[in-house]
Amino acid sequence: MAHIEPADRPERLSVEHRVIEGIRVVTLRGEIDHDVQDVLGRALLVDDLAAPPRIVADLSGVTFMDSSGINVFVATYQQVNDADGWVRIAGAQESVLRVLQLVGVDTLIPCHPTTEQALTH
Repeated sequence: MAHIEPADRPERLSVEHRVIEGIRVVTLRGEIDHDVQDVLGRALLVDDLAAPPRIVADLSGVTFMDSSGINVFVATYQQVNDADGWVRIAGAQESVLRVLQLVGVDTLIPCHPTTEQALTH
């Protein structure tokens, strides 16, 4: 079932969760910056580490991301990697993908053009 969590300012960032074949897909829409980093962190946080966490973050609806978002993704990567899981990014728009590549996040977290590709690779 989908769960939508609005940010303090809903137009800034919306989050939707769903599970596809045991993989948690987190669909994000809006802007990721300092004001919404807590919303992003809660969206990606893994509560149950009983099973290795597998997360696909669909960024196709994200129009902007600064270092606050980068920090949350790196922290998520560390958490799931320590639990023998993985995180993947899907559908990042060119401007967001450029930021991920400039700081080298794409070397830690695989970036895929679509959610479907992220789910299967």
